[in-house]
Amino acid sequence: MRRNTIDVITLGCSKNLVDSEKLIRQLEGNGYKVTHDSPNPQGEIAVINTCGFIGDAKEESINMILEFCEAKEEGKLKKLYVMGCLSERYLKELKTEIPQVDKFYGKFNWNELLADLGKAYQADYAIERTLTTPKHYAYLKISEGCDRTCSYCAIPIITGKHTSRPMEEILEEVRILVAEGVKEFQIIAQELTYYGVDLYKSQKLPELIERMAQIPGVEWIRLHYAYPAHFPKDLFRVMREYDNVCKYMDIALQHISDNMLTKMRRHVSKAETYDLIEQFRKEVPDIHLRTTLMVGHPGETEEDFEELKEFVRKARFDRMGAFAYSEEEGTFSAKEYEDNIPHEVKQKRLDELMGIQQEISAELSNLKIGKTYRVIIDRKEGEYYIGRTQFDSPEVDPEVLVKANGKRLFIGRFYQVHITDADDFDLYGEVVR
Repeated sequence: MRRNTIDVITLGCSKNLVDSEKLIRQLEGNGYKVTHDSPNPQGEIAVINTCGFIGDAKEESINMILEFCEAKEEGKLKKLYVMGCLSERYLKELKTEIPQVDKFYGKFNWNELLADLGKAYQADYAIERTLTTPKHYAYLKISEGCDRTCSYCAIPIITGKHTSRPMEEILEEVRILVAEGVKEFQIIAQELTYYGVDLYKSQKLPELIERMAQIPGVEWIRLHYAYPAHFPKDLFRVMREYDNVCKYMDIALQHISDNMLTKMRRHVSKAETYDLIEQFRKEVPDIHLRTTLMVGHPGETEEDFEELKEFVRKARFDRMGAFAYSEEEGTFSAKEYEDNIPHEVKQKRLDELMGIQQEISAELSNLKIGKTYRVIIDRKEGEYYIGRTQFDSPEVDPEVLVKANGKRLFIGRFYQVHITDADDFDLYGEVVR
């Protein structure tokens, strides 16, 4: 057990990761040595940043907490603190159920942890953080919460109303990160397109991205988690006009049948969804679209699912994830609908949908053979350097594998890579310059 060392463990999404990075900066500013997601935690204090989104994530968070409780009981740990979405949502229950934890914090009051450690919150570091990602890219959170009322989603229950960060503060954070060597920014929020509505009374995402793109040293900007209804169309112009705004959009569509879109309370129709996809591809040539779809929501008929399959075949998404509906207490669907689709039917639909997408992904990857792309190198594994094109977000999208062949490439640098081969998931290439 190392004195004055704190182990921080982050579960869940990249939005949680940003919170952990801010906490780590504060802890380091107060003289602690901090490890993040260490495979062998040995500090005298541990902080677990939890996820409370869906069943599997909640289970993972609970198991992690119990594992550290055991270490504490064995004398390998002095103090255990828990923060994040799970404890925001189930604070009272967790206090009762897991008394071994010294204190639970919610998602937004984690800075109280510093006071409980006898330390002060350092206002000077308010927009600074210690990156846990490779130093050439960072996640940039532009807002918290969500005003959407999708039937299945517990996020607004956990995070509350949409709250945008002031634009000047975000841009200042970008400048600080660029000075530290960050070249690539993954722009994240629960819902990007709503950015600015609360602060400035209109959608300000296009202006924010345009101003960000003008900051020297910003090489790539990639957008995550947009919403299809009332999409801010001026963003098309920004993506087209600025080479450093990646031709990539992560937009969760969830379903296509009007029956399901209504039940899910998505406030968008099948026709509007098809129109938006067409507009993206017309206005931003070569854009790569990533989406997430859901199967098994209460009321999904075989006809609805057939429509969804047809949609995947027609839309030919460059990247696609899907998941089976899981009932979340407190949500509209948990109160109003019966979760009446058997687990095995949900799983069958999920497998079928992903099978269709896998074929599409393989076909689209093969079309890249013979082309040359600008690739950023993330790491080296064995005999390969591994990088990404502007169409690939870290950890969720395909990668580009470049055989070292005795050549040295630098992590965090861009290279022109000629694609020589592809499989279902990744591309293979060689550096041409």
